[in-house]
Amino acid sequence: MKDMIQHMVVGCSLAVIAGCSAIEKTDSFTLTADLPPNFAYVATVYYKPAVGQTCTVPAKENKADVFNREWRTEYQPNSQIKLYQTVNGCLLALSSIGLDINATYGKDRGDFGGDFGAILVGQRPNERYRGTFNASGESEFFGECQWLFRTIGPRRYITKLLDCRNTDAQDVPFGPKPLVTYTLDELAHKTVRLKIKLVEEEKPSIGDTWVKVPGGWKRCMGENFEDGYAFCYGNHKNFSTFRMPDGRSCTIYPGCTENLEAKP
Repeated sequence: MKDMIQHMVVGCSLAVIAGCSAIEKTDSFTLTADLPPNFAYVATVYYKPAVGQTCTVPAKENKADVFNREWRTEYQPNSQIKLYQTVNGCLLALSSIGLDINATYGKDRGDFGGDFGAILVGQRPNERYRGTFNASGESEFFGECQWLFRTIGPRRYITKLLDCRNTDAQDVPFGPKPLVTYTLDELAHKTVRLKIKLVEEEKPSIGDTWVKVPGGWKRCMGENFEDGYAFCYGNHKNFSTFRMPDGRSCTIYPGCTENLEAKP
C-alpha cells in the first residue's frame, strides 16, 4: 500500500495540473460545433510546458494540432483534442485553442468571410467566460455572426465580411468574440460544443455608403464608379448599380429585385 501511495505521489508531481488524480497523459476531450449552413470552424491547438516541467520548446512547436485545415473539402464537426503532447521529450499541457469561424457566400474561392473565437485553459479561468458541464459531461458556449457587405472595384462587386460576437444561451451579447474558459482537469472525456447563430439581416460594413429602402439597400453613387468610398453625404437620390457575387447587375441588395442584366 505504501508503495502504491508513493507511486501516485510521484505521478502527480509529474502531471500538469492541481488535483491530478483523475488525469492521464493520454486523456482528451471532444470539440464539436453546431453551425449555420455553409459554416465551418478550424481549430488550432496550442500547448505550453506542463506545471513542474523545467524544459522549454520553441514557440513554433507549441502549436501541435490543426483540425479542419481543409475546411472547404474535409470539414468534420468533431475534433478530438489531446490534453497533453510530448515534444522533444518535453511534456506539454493544453493552454488554448484558436477558432477560425469561416463561412462562404458564393461559389468562387474568394467568396468567404471569417472571424475568430477561442477556448482558454488555465488554473484560474476568467469567471465571466467560465464554462460549465452538465450531468452528461457536455458544455456549450455561444455566439452570433452577421454578414457585413460592401462593394469593391470600379464595377462595384459585392464582398462580405463576417462579424461574430459572444452571446449567452439566450442570445444576449456580451464580450467581443465567442470565448470560453476551463481548467485542464475538468476537460478529460468531456464534450465542448460551440453553438453559432446567424443574424438574418445583413448590414453595410461602412457607414453612409448605402441607403435603406423597401426591400433592401441602395448603393450611393458618390462622384462616379471609380469613387472607391462613394459616401452618400446626404445625397439619397443618386444611386449606382452593383454586381452580385454571381455576376448579376442589381440596384437593390440583397434581393436584387431590379435585375438589370444577367452576366455569366
